[in-house]
Amino acid sequence: MTAPDRTALINRYAEGPALLRRTLAAVPPDLMQWRPAPGKWTVHEIIIHCADSECNAHMRIRYLLAEPKPVLVGYDQDTWARVLDYHALPIEPALTTIEAVRANTVGVIRRMSEADWQKTGHHTESGAYSAMDWLKTYSDHLEVHSRQIERNLAAWSGR
Repeated sequence: MTAPDRTALINRYAEGPALLRRTLAAVPPDLMQWRPAPGKWTVHEIIIHCADSECNAHMRIRYLLAEPKPVLVGYDQDTWARVLDYHALPIEPALTTIEAVRANTVGVIRRMSEADWQKTGHHTESGAYSAMDWLKTYSDHLEVHSRQIERNLAAWSGR
């Protein structure tokens, strides 16, 4: 990947929280707890998941950079949503967490060297996992969930 391509991904990563907030602003309160289908997440669950995922991402890049043989632990997101009772958790602290964690991480990734981007660890679910894998995953993560929220809104509006 070229340096300009990587910079574009870092910029997308930095802009993710604002995109999520804009997307969420279009969601009426009645939609927040609406489930589009069995096994599909509500908008509320999506937001809480994003906060949990961002906290994991925050630590994963740090482990990749600072530890000699980092192990990145996977998790079952559906189990977390159920066991942690995502609907019982408030939205605003989750959004604030997403914004803070991303802001704290942007400074780290903007200063990474070429050698840093080549660092790898072991992900318990997917095996070898590099800093570039991390960037590709998380630059897209909030965009993916913003589109998911938009799909929920469209399904809810068309019901």
